[in-house]
Amino acid sequence: MRGISIEERAINLAHYIIDSKDTVRGTAKKFGISKSTVHKDVSERLQKINPVLALEVRRILDENKAERHIRGGMATKLKYINEKEHNAS
Repeated sequence: MRGISIEERAINLAHYIIDSKDTVRGTAKKFGISKSTVHKDVSERLQKINPVLALEVRRILDENKAERHIRGGMATKLKYINEKEHNAS
């Protein structure tokens, strides 16, 4: 993401999150930047650059946050299934 302005980066991140419905963590990994940077770009900077786009991203991030406990439960379930299979071998 080097060589582009902060504003362009914020817009690119926003479009990616909207298109993929990815999380802040997933977006950070995809673009090779920190979660803090992604969050600041799409929460604070984008609000000043393009409020409509910021609102769309906010809806997706709120949806991801609401589903977070479900994904965590699924990850825990898979962990214990895999451990059980591994110990049975």
